[in-house]
Amino acid sequence: MSLPVPGAAVARWIRRELSAYPPRARSLVVTVWGDTLAPHGGSVWLSTLIGLLAPFGVNERLVRTSVFRLTRDGWLEAHAVGRRARYRLTTDGARRFSQAYRRVYTPPYGPWDGTWEMALVPAAVATTAERARLREDLRWSGYAAVAPGVYARPSRSSAGGGAGVIGWPAGVLRFSARDLPDANGATLARRVDEAWQLPALAIEYRGFLARFRALAAAFDHVRAPSAQQAFVVRTLLVHEYRRVRLRDPQLPPELLPPDWPGASAYALCRDVYRAAEPLARSHLAAALHEDGDALLPALPEFLTRFEPA
Repeated sequence: MSLPVPGAAVARWIRRELSAYPPRARSLVVTVWGDTLAPHGGSVWLSTLIGLLAPFGVNERLVRTSVFRLTRDGWLEAHAVGRRARYRLTTDGARRFSQAYRRVYTPPYGPWDGTWEMALVPAAVATTAERARLREDLRWSGYAAVAPGVYARPSRSSAGGGAGVIGWPAGVLRFSARDLPDANGATLARRVDEAWQLPALAIEYRGFLARFRALAAAFDHVRAPSAQQAFVVRTLLVHEYRRVRLRDPQLPPELLPPDWPGASAYALCRDVYRAAEPLARSHLAAALHEDGDALLPALPEFLTRFEPA
């Protein structure tokens, strides 16, 4: 009996994945830009982007609408050359992409010294809109509300990892704290599951593992998938992993349950990504060449993606 052709198996997996979990056009454009285009200059002809998204079932109209909205929202800027349009990241868009994707590719945190970073936000501080923006900044940076107006996260100086920049309004009290050894169980560490909603996040990580585990060995066979298949796989992999990982507060291992699936999801994503990347890069280079562009050298940070923990 002959062995299944990897390309055919991957093609079937791609069809099932796109049928069961069709990506939204704008979100997919964000993934392709952040994962593929931003490391290589962040600039592309609209026609090239339309071609790159075609294998995902995203038509030209949806690509144009998504790019228009991203431009309107300050992520992209357009440059017309005759009847053609070229798009690149704005300065602010590049900063936001870099900040988000740094969280996607960095390893889980290492050891933690038990210190908490605390923020006390009095009700009278700032306007309603400023408080809403602060809550979003705090959530993005790994803080959780542990009491009304009181936010906490494990110290990042010891746990490692990057965080978003928080615009602290005047009047917010910030300090460090540690759980008392005689607190009789009423500690911040005991409130981790509830405050950071870890059970729901664990379900999402396990769903990711179930969907992508079958691909782990697909690129080890002598007859590898095609370059386009590798590009689609890498994009769908990062698209789904990004969705889960950006909601992960990325707590140190001392605060996570022993069966926490986040580390396994990271390892799987890393292994499949590394296996698919060379072929996916060649597909990008071919798409750029078809529109008269060359693949620019990758930014240094691209070379450090998914470094071992």
